[in-house]
Amino acid sequence: VQLVESGGGSAPAGGSLRLSCKASGFPFNDYIIGWFRQSPGKDREGVSLINNRDGSTYYLDSVKGRFTTSSDIARNTVYLQMNNLKPEDTAIYYCAADFFGEVTGRELKHPADFGSWGQGTQVTVSS
Repeated sequence: VQLVESGGGSAPAGGSLRLSCKASGFPFNDYIIGWFRQSPGKDREGVSLINNRDGSTYYLDSVKGRFTTSSDIARNTVYLQMNNLKPEDTAIYYCAADFFGEVTGRELKHPADFGSWGQGTQVTVSS
């Protein structure tokens, strides 16, 4: 299993960035892909999930309406479009993948349940 993130960088508050997560080595169509973030001194936090089996998505409350996750099955790639960025969005962003029989969105709160992780990409938002 391999997950490779890209697209991180710097943006001003109110700006946008799009992260990509290229996946390989597992049945992409059957897995859920999560985006998580971690900033210094804080626990890893679930930002979004997409269930590739049915396209359902789930979000952290603080990013609803600003972030959108989507999946390109043909490219085995999941995206996180981040708009109206805020300084508190500054963190290292990771994508993660695993198979769950029933997906409820609660998986956002349990990053330890994901077995495969990318290397992370830094997002820095300046005020």
